[in-house]
Amino acid sequence: MKMALVADDSRAIRGILSRILVRAGFDVVQVENGRAGITLMQQDARTFSLVCADWNMPEMNGLEFVKALRSDTRFQNTPVMMITSETHIDRMETALRYGVSEYVTKPFTEAVILEKLQILHVAD
Repeated sequence: MKMALVADDSRAIRGILSRILVRAGFDVVQVENGRAGITLMQQDARTFSLVCADWNMPEMNGLEFVKALRSDTRFQNTPVMMITSETHIDRMETALRYGVSEYVTKPFTEAVILEKLQILHVAD
């Protein structure tokens, strides 16, 4: 089974995203911030096929999380989807420059998430 990590400080968003990903064939692990996400990924023996992260989270925001992820050779090629309320083009460009694979703005629909999974080649 494909593994996905969802990092968002909103329990509601984590739940919605997790349900979409489960329907798309993923086993999902949820964390509340980037620090918990990087710790989990570094300590977990499972291979993650996808990471979904919010930009605005406490302790370690999504951009810091992506920087930490990309600095670890094990995760340099893991697809990362930033799902955020940050809509400014400069934020999007910054995220992509630091290794975000796809960028989705909130609110999102299931169709948008599924389309991004196809683009990332992680959908069945």
